[in-house]
Amino acid sequence: MRKPREVFDRDVEWSALSRFISDDQPGSTLGVVTGRRRQGKTFLLEAACEAAGGFYFGATEAADAESLRRIAGALTARLSPPSPFHFADWVEAVDVLVTLGAAQPVPVVIDEFPYLAKANPELPSIIQQALRPFGPARTSARTRLLLCGSALTFMGRLLSGNAPLRGRAGLELIIRPLDYRIAADFWNISDPRLAICVHSIVGGTPAYRREFARNDSPSGADDFDAWVERTVLNPETPLFREGRYLLAEEPDLRDSALYHSVLAAVADGNTTRGGISSYLARKATDIAHPINVLEDAGLLVRDADVFRDNRSTYRIAEPLVTFYHAMMRPVWDQIERPGAAHRVWQASQHRFASRILGPHFEQTCREWALNYADHAALGGLPAKVGSGTVHDPANQTSHEVDVAVIGVADGKTPLMAIGEAKWSVVMGRAHIDRLIRIRDLLRASSRYDASATRLLCFSGAGFTGELQAMAAERDDIQLVSADTLYGRE
Repeated sequence: MRKPREVFDRDVEWSALSRFISDDQPGSTLGVVTGRRRQGKTFLLEAACEAAGGFYFGATEAADAESLRRIAGALTARLSPPSPFHFADWVEAVDVLVTLGAAQPVPVVIDEFPYLAKANPELPSIIQQALRPFGPARTSARTRLLLCGSALTFMGRLLSGNAPLRGRAGLELIIRPLDYRIAADFWNISDPRLAICVHSIVGGTPAYRREFARNDSPSGADDFDAWVERTVLNPETPLFREGRYLLAEEPDLRDSALYHSVLAAVADGNTTRGGISSYLARKATDIAHPINVLEDAGLLVRDADVFRDNRSTYRIAEPLVTFYHAMMRPVWDQIERPGAAHRVWQASQHRFASRILGPHFEQTCREWALNYADHAALGGLPAKVGSGTVHDPANQTSHEVDVAVIGVADGKTPLMAIGEAKWSVVMGRAHIDRLIRIRDLLRASSRYDASATRLLCFSGAGFTGELQAMAAERDDIQLVSADTLYGRE
């Protein structure tokens, strides 16, 4: 299938859909497409149906009987049968859907599938029966049935464990937010520092530019503050309340106040389980369930400490949710007032730099090390990239490592590189001396092979002449600027 020009990037996802839909093998097959809201799943699937002459049905929150009437009407309009379809139950409806590809492979999309399954929990079992190995759909049709949904918790259970559709799917496609480099192109931003600032607020969610900001992109670094005030801090735009609505749209999050408080704790810098429980004045065991639910919903991410097995930190997956909880929620009564955005934003610059930009820059540096760094410069292919804490017994202190690059184990696991990330600090000799000290401590450890560990300095503000001279003379030191992160050097 030829990808429409209106679909930005998504080449990998489109290729996966194209291979699945165009597969000429006999027998109807099942695919599952999921991802957080606003990522363009519906746009992509509608484009695929348009390109391949398929059938698309978007479910809504409705009673079972109403949904049956709606899909019967959609199929009647699509197929123009001698008499309109009237389905007594989903068995009849699914039997028609899975045989639409009688003449050739045809995509059949059921979008927002969780709405239908919530009204009729038997629906996954009905689809399983329709796609049974020796049923009519497997012998006389080539329908490519695609179930799509944004409720990650539900969609994750659809193919897991003893679920009826376990083992039936020939495609499991996750539509993720745009990568930070691709997001810069999508927002038409060429300045790397500006791109990081924008990405720290809206992330890589396509809808936030097209629909929510009406294609309003900052024209340059000097327009960034004004852009924040006229978009995300403007009560007249959908972006203003999006951080609140994302949580409300998750069907499994019933006690929204508790989940908002957990996210607020993380956004305020309390990234460990103990820190979250202290922030909420609850026992650590009491917050285990909400943390797990937020993880399953794709809103919270657990990052294991690469140097300490018993320690991990949490971060919010969606930048706009972080921005809402760190910047907007504490002063909600203020920013709801018309014309207050400028005053609030000017008073929040320090908090934005420390709670939003700093942590986001560190995460961007880790993504660069995993996905874009020169393998030769790192000494090989990274297996994982994370962060961690190294204990320094001689000085009775601990050192935070912002970026730790772990290699593929062939014997003792290699520690390929460690790095420090500073958004607004010009890095100098003291920063590299600290990394050298940490490397010495790790070389004395038995967990990783740190004999060839390289030292990475990430800075959004630049490097001193002394540090640049050191990096030019030594092959174990690499300086990574914002330009380097975006491939502009």
